[in-house]
Amino acid sequence: SKHVNFVSKDELLKETTLFIAVPINQFESVIKEIAPKLPETTTVFDVCSIKLHPVAVMEKHLPPSVGIIATHPLFGPDSITAKQALNFMMHPVRDTQQCYSSWKTYFANKGFNIVEITPDEHDRYAAKSQGVVHFVSRFLKEANLKETPIDTIGFKQVLKLIEYNCNDSWELFSDLQNYNPYSKMMIEQLEQAFQAVKSKL
Repeated sequence: SKHVNFVSKDELLKETTLFIAVPINQFESVIKEIAPKLPETTTVFDVCSIKLHPVAVMEKHLPPSVGIIATHPLFGPDSITAKQALNFMMHPVRDTQQCYSSWKTYFANKGFNIVEITPDEHDRYAAKSQGVVHFVSRFLKEANLKETPIDTIGFKQVLKLIEYNCNDSWELFSDLQNYNPYSKMMIEQLEQAFQAVKSKL
């Protein structure tokens, strides 16, 4: 891209602001690798879809002088073109460089709806929103639902839900379930709900 300059890792780590965008299961290894090389004036942002895990990793491995800001842009390539304001979660875990406010203003000025909640609140909400929609979509795909000649509007929307959410990688789906401590409870509630509905038939 004409807007992106590719540089060496050593040159990159000289920057005062770093956004770490890697698979959740690779996050800790990346943080451990870069931690000893960061200048004291650095602020590290994570953009993971879950929050408690990356925050714990950064607090454990990053030097005390390095700032930590937890973020979750609640959109992806499929939704970035949406006309409504998109949610952008932010939380100042360790604002040692006093830059959180300016970054919050920057993203708000880009048209994002800034949602300020703690990592724990995020993961509780995410298990029952993002986690549910991804789990149900994978479940319905496993049921091998297909288009028919008599599809209702509701069923067509179900097929779109499957296509939309299953477009993400299995790695992301697996990480969402395995690295969010509240996902297991959510899955158990879905199982109980399924059995409750089935028992009423």
